[in-house]
Amino acid sequence: MANETAQAPAAAEAKPVEKQTNCPSCNKPLKKVRRYYRNGKFYCTKKCWLKSTKPAEDKEGAAK
Repeated sequence: MANETAQAPAAAEAKPVEKQTNCPSCNKPLKKVRRYYRNGKFYCTKKCWLKSTKPAEDKEGAAK
């Protein structure tokens, strides 16, 4: 009985990883031909990746 309760929470924690279908910056659908992978995410182009990193840099500069 103790083994059954120990295995149940482990099975509940395992969630399937969702496939990323849209660019996090512009929300366009990702196409296999034009994918740009940086920092664990896929972007549609290098411009979108730069655009998504730029606001983070601006906030750091404003805080100083």
